[in-house]
Amino acid sequence: MVGTGRGSPAVARSPIRGRRTGCPDWYNRATLEFRHIAIEGPIGVGKAALVERLGTRLDATVVLDDTDNPFLADFAAGRQGAAFQAQLFSLLARHRQQVGLRQSSLFRQQTVADYLFDKDKIYAYLNLDDNELFIYQRLYDLLVADVVPPDLVIYLQIPTAALQRRVRSREREYRENGEPPPDPEYLRELNEAYTHFFFHYVSTPLLVVETSHIDLEWGESAIDDLLKQLRGMGQGTRYYVPR
Repeated sequence: MVGTGRGSPAVARSPIRGRRTGCPDWYNRATLEFRHIAIEGPIGVGKAALVERLGTRLDATVVLDDTDNPFLADFAAGRQGAAFQAQLFSLLARHRQQVGLRQSSLFRQQTVADYLFDKDKIYAYLNLDDNELFIYQRLYDLLVADVVPPDLVIYLQIPTAALQRRVRSREREYRENGEPPPDPEYLRELNEAYTHFFFHYVSTPLLVVETSHIDLEWGESAIDDLLKQLRGMGQGTRYYVPR
């Protein structure tokens, strides 16, 4: 799987959803310093639910990664060269979306995105050979200059064994949507790559949330507690274990 970051089987969805109305003002004041928040984590960690819940509570525009990639099926089938094609398509699609959002000044509003542009490199380094990676990196270096970084990144961290259990419990959903569930060994490699990437991440303030015991639906009390953490965020990295 190349850079989709999908935590659930593919469903039809709009890549940008408008602001909601009717939320109390203090929800917006909670993260007024951070207008553009990106949420990240490996496949199956529960990003989708948190993005929707946090977007609702903050009355924010929700920006979703466009996972419609015509080369993914060939990549999953192991066709030679498909990983490179899928990775470049994913990189260019994300770049196009990010540039469009910047030009529309959407990031001046409260925005919650379900991906960080930089994470594309995690999948590239995992899936491409050295020659492909050389070309990819040259293109990435050109495109990233056009991308506005978020004000804050929330990284949903989880032990590999717990991640594998979550994905295994949803195998039926994957198959009903015509997708093979992610391979457990691939999940292990991907989760280790995410851990390494965010251990060295210093581009923006970073909140690392340990999610192995969190309710994947992110109920009201969990969101309340997360907002308290956001209100107290400054520069650098903070680690947070939900109650």
